[in-house]
Amino acid sequence: MNKSSWQSRRRHGRRSHQQNPWFRLRDPEDRSDSQAAQSAQDSSHGDDESPSTSSGTAGASSVPELPGFYFDPEKKRYFRLLPGHNNCNPLTKESIRQKEMESKRLRLLEEEDKQKKADTNSDRLFTVNDVKVGGSKYGIINLQSLKTPTLKVFMHENLYFTNRKVNSVCWASLNHLDSHILLCLMGLAETPGCATLLPASLFVNSHPAGIDRPGMLCSFRIPGAWSCAWSLNIQANNCFSTGLSRRVLLTNVVTGHRQSFGTNSDVLAQQFALMVPLLFNGCRSGEIFAIDLRCGNQGKGWKATRLFHDSAVTSVRILQDEQYLMASDMAGKIKLWDLRTTKCIRQYEGHVNEYAYLPLHVHEEEGILVAVGQDCYTRIWSLHDAHLLRTIPSPYPASKADIPSVAFSSRLGGSRGVPGLLMAVGQDLYCYSYS
Repeated sequence: MNKSSWQSRRRHGRRSHQQNPWFRLRDPEDRSDSQAAQSAQDSSHGDDESPSTSSGTAGASSVPELPGFYFDPEKKRYFRLLPGHNNCNPLTKESIRQKEMESKRLRLLEEEDKQKKADTNSDRLFTVNDVKVGGSKYGIINLQSLKTPTLKVFMHENLYFTNRKVNSVCWASLNHLDSHILLCLMGLAETPGCATLLPASLFVNSHPAGIDRPGMLCSFRIPGAWSCAWSLNIQANNCFSTGLSRRVLLTNVVTGHRQSFGTNSDVLAQQFALMVPLLFNGCRSGEIFAIDLRCGNQGKGWKATRLFHDSAVTSVRILQDEQYLMASDMAGKIKLWDLRTTKCIRQYEGHVNEYAYLPLHVHEEEGILVAVGQDCYTRIWSLHDAHLLRTIPSPYPASKADIPSVAFSSRLGGSRGVPGLLMAVGQDLYCYSYS
C-alpha cells in the first residue's frame, strides 16, 4: 500500500494566559491589522521609486494626510498611489496592504519560533486531498505514527480515488463510533451526485495478505449537497442528512427510507442534536432553523426553532447541554444563541470572512472556540467570555488557495495526552501543543 508523509512541525507561544495555560494573550498591537497612513505634504517628490515595506506606522502618525499619496515611515518620503498599475514600479493600495499583511505574518511567526517536539500517539483524522489531475484522494492520518525525533506523519491511503469534487464529509457511526465516513460527491457530466458511505477500515494497512478489503457500503444518488451530518439520536438511528439547494434530505441507510423538507434557501451547515430529536440547519439566507424529526415532512410545524443572521450561515455547532448554539456567517460574525429565548447572548470578535465557506470548532472541555479566517489566521477565543486568547499566523503567505484547515484534540497522545491544535496547509502538517 502506498503511503505519503506529511511534514510535522510544532510551534507554541512564549507566554501563557493566566486562566488557560495553553494560550497566551496577544498584545493589542498584534490583534489589530497594520494600517498604512496614506498622506503626503510635498507632491514634488518623485513617484517612480517604490518604497520598502514597513512593519509599523508610528512614523506616519504625525504627518498630514493627503488623498492619493502614501508616506513611507522608513524612507520618510511620500509616494503617489496609482489607481491601477503602470509599466514601471506599481504602487497601489492593494500592494501596500499585501506587503503589510506579509510583514505582520512574518513578525508573528518569529514569536512562534520556539520549538518543542510532541509525542502524539492517539486520534486520527480523515483527509480529502485535491490532486493535480483534478478530483480528490482520501486518506486517514493515524497520529500513532507521529513520533519524535523524525516527526513524520504517515497517511494511510486506500486506492479509492475519484475525479469528483467532495462537497462535504463527516464521520459516521454505523457499527460503532466513527466506523464509517460519509462523503457527498458532486455530479460530473451525466453522472449524478451521490452520498457514499465508506468503512473506515478501508484505510487501515493491517489487512492480511490475500484477504480482500471491505468495499463501499452503500451509495445514494442525490443532487449536489452543500452539507451533511450523521445522526447519533436514537429517534433517527442509522440516518444521515444532506443539505441541498432549497431542500433537506433525511436518509436511513438501512431501510433506504427518505424524507424531504423544502426550504427557501441553500442549506450550508447541519448538525443533529443528541438528546432531543432535532436537526439544526444554517442557510445561505442567514436563517437557522431546526427540523423536528418527529413530524412528517408533509405536516406543519416541523420548524421547531428559527434564528437569523444577516449573512449566509456557514457553520452551526450545538453545545453539549443543547440549550445553546454557536453559529458563524459570511460576514465574519460568530454568535452564541440561547435556544430557549432565541436570543444572541454573546459575540466573538475578530473573525475575518467575506464570502468563504469556513467551519467553527467548539471544544467545551477546554473552554475554547477555534476558527480560521479568510485572512489565513487561526483565532482561539475563550468560550465563556469571548476573549481572544491567541492568533496564530499561517506558516504560508496568505492566499485564497492556502487557507489552513485545523483540528483540535483535548488529548493528543491518548488518555494522558495534552491539548493540541493540528494545522494543515498544503502538504504540511503543523502541531501547536501545550508545553
